[in-house]
Amino acid sequence: MNRRVLGLLGLALVPVAAFGVFFVLPVSGMIAVGLFPDGTFDPGGVAEVLARPRTHRVLWFTVWSSALGTALSLLLGLPAAYALHRLRLPARRVLLALLLVPFVLPTVVVGVAFRQLLRGSGALGFLGIDQTAIAVVAGLVFFNVAVVVRTVGVSWESLDPRPAEAAATLGARPWQVLWTVTLPALRPAIVSAASIVFLFCATAFGIVLTLGGVRVATVETEIYLLTTTLYDLQAAAALSILQIVVVVTLLLVGRRVRAVPDPTVSRTTPRLRRPGRRDLPAVALTGLLLVYLAVPIAALVVGSLRVGDGWSLENYRALTTRGQHQALLVPVTEALQVSLQTAVDATWMAVGAGLFIALLVTRRSRTRTERRLRGLLDGLFLLPLGVSAVTLGFGFLITLDQPPLDLRDSRLLVPVAQALVALPLVVRTLVPVLAGIDDRQRQAAASLGAPPWRTLLVVDLPVVWKPLLAAAGFAFAVSLGEFGATSFLARPESPTLPVVIVTLLGRPGDLNYGMALAASVVLAAVVAAVVLLVERLRVRSVGAF
Repeated sequence: MNRRVLGLLGLALVPVAAFGVFFVLPVSGMIAVGLFPDGTFDPGGVAEVLARPRTHRVLWFTVWSSALGTALSLLLGLPAAYALHRLRLPARRVLLALLLVPFVLPTVVVGVAFRQLLRGSGALGFLGIDQTAIAVVAGLVFFNVAVVVRTVGVSWESLDPRPAEAAATLGARPWQVLWTVTLPALRPAIVSAASIVFLFCATAFGIVLTLGGVRVATVETEIYLLTTTLYDLQAAAALSILQIVVVVTLLLVGRRVRAVPDPTVSRTTPRLRRPGRRDLPAVALTGLLLVYLAVPIAALVVGSLRVGDGWSLENYRALTTRGQHQALLVPVTEALQVSLQTAVDATWMAVGAGLFIALLVTRRSRTRTERRLRGLLDGLFLLPLGVSAVTLGFGFLITLDQPPLDLRDSRLLVPVAQALVALPLVVRTLVPVLAGIDDRQRQAAASLGAPPWRTLLVVDLPVVWKPLLAAAGFAFAVSLGEFGATSFLARPESPTLPVVIVTLLGRPGDLNYGMALAASVVLAAVVAAVVLLVERLRVRSVGAF
């Protein structure tokens, strides 16, 4: 083993050890509950859980709702990807930023917005689909369509226009060019987007919990129910094992597809063109998509301002109280402060670790062993995408509860869990940027006598600082809205804002419901402000997946 490989292993030791303690150990602990319920290996218990009729119903609903959510996201997202990444539309960048906001909104906020729209007294209450599978799928599409727009749109921008022009010159109709030239060239991006959307749909928690109620359950919400209400830990662990296997498989498939080189990609981005008559359907569908995304948010804001038959800020003023009938242990304003502090801690953890990992895996490899090791490290730190946040949170509880790792009372426990959720996003934002830097610049700096830290400051930092700020912004937004792991780990006296919102929804009283709406608006406004600020950096963060 040469010196460079040993050096790489030495540098990777600290992040890998931390990852082992705060990710591998909790997940392994959760798996052990299912496979070793009494300290002895018992796979039959997992098989019994998976053979239950209710488990079959939950699995079937998870599969078909995720598949339908993915299909509808593609159906709505592909025309918008074309219109916003190939056409010169008014306020195009603003529209792209607004389309990104739903993706980073807290899932609890999305659920509350749709509940306000679909409940009996809501604008669409006459449809009678509140707390049904239709409502859940609608929420999933709202949350995930931005992934399709960004992932496919970035690839669409980079397509070499000459094959399509040649086909048109030979007499192919526009739909024939799309079907025979454009879509085959976009296949890797479309498959990648579909795999990511399916993953997010299958592991959605807050949306299903708030929109599905007691009628609808996915694997994610079933794990939560089994652990918090029924205390059937072996069943919860069995579902977690199945979910991990399926989702990690999807990640590997998506990663393999993205690794296939596309000969139709141009090195230069084509110029945007003015929309013509044939572009009207895509522009119209993009407009409908914007309306679809705007209506639930508008219903949420309007609902927060309605008290009785009039308009009032009473719901917002009540955020400084503990709610009707003392529904909360602390006011919403205090929970917001906890969320902001937690998000700050989670952000510096995720960004610091993500930057170090990205630098580690993008340095030039001189041997096949070194290249494989860097690829292994890159894939290792993407694993949190394949594990339910609910599984991760419960794993924290059952593994980090004994000396020397008794962290149940640590203030940093929740930030660590949220940082793990945000870490893959940070890594995937920074890796393409750092990998795109010409290594000859680093070699030139080194040949002039610059030490490694100086090379980092002179060569890498000027290129990566904007993506780094973008990664920090998205990590902050993800942390603010994280609910799956936090619902297990947040202490009652210091809950985060998503936890408080769900608590208010579960308490009787019109004021409590109005406070939940107002708190959701506040949380959505903070997240949207962060995302819009990040978007000004013009970083294709979602496309980085």
